[in-house]
Amino acid sequence: MNFNMYRELYLEKYMIKALFFDFYGTIVHEDGVVIDEITTIISKSGDGANKSTISSNWWKVFQELYMNSFGNNFKTQKELEIKSLEMTLKKFESNASANELGQKMFEHWRKPPIFEDAANFLESCNIPYYIVSNIDTDDVIAAIHYHGLTPVKIFTSEDAKSYKPRAELFEMALKETNLSPQEVVHIGDSLNSDIIGASNLGINTIWMNRNKKEIPDGVVAVVNFTDILNTPFFSSVKNG
Repeated sequence: MNFNMYRELYLEKYMIKALFFDFYGTIVHEDGVVIDEITTIISKSGDGANKSTISSNWWKVFQELYMNSFGNNFKTQKELEIKSLEMTLKKFESNASANELGQKMFEHWRKPPIFEDAANFLESCNIPYYIVSNIDTDDVIAAIHYHGLTPVKIFTSEDAKSYKPRAELFEMALKETNLSPQEVVHIGDSLNSDIIGASNLGINTIWMNRNKKEIPDGVVAVVNFTDILNTPFFSSVKNG
């Protein structure tokens, strides 16, 4: 059965009207290569701490800033990255430039490599799909244009002044698409930001588990975009 036939049966039986996709880590590669480059620079220009320790501390600092960034206290990802880098450089006594290191991240955000399975799936996808991303609006738009993708609309944390897994970004996407949680499926690579965040609002979810980690009870997971059609949402139609 081809994708179009799945779509017609699926929409009729389950009333799913759209797909919400996370972007980085789901459709395109995360910035792991850039992070490795940056932590190497910090290690060599600082007190010699190993890259794993630097990366772990940097992520912890970023997470603390990130979780407190919403509403009137909202800061863009670029602002948070620079601040977290400044704090990390200070901790590890590095004389590197936070702005120069941050620019390496920002360049990746605008031209990230795309997963081939994602590109193929989205090229033939006839279900309306939307991007729901935590990265700044201009950077996501640049990356989407870079790969020639055609989502119906893009929703970002910068628009909602809130980051996933908080509810505001998901609520904005539902409101502006005029869809109920039961009418969409959100697909993302983060258990916390995407799966728990969306599920808390009753949105159907699929975890993009490319690294084949242990799957928690009750979570629908796939290892690539091809497997999306084999999830219970589609297979129940196929076997019905």
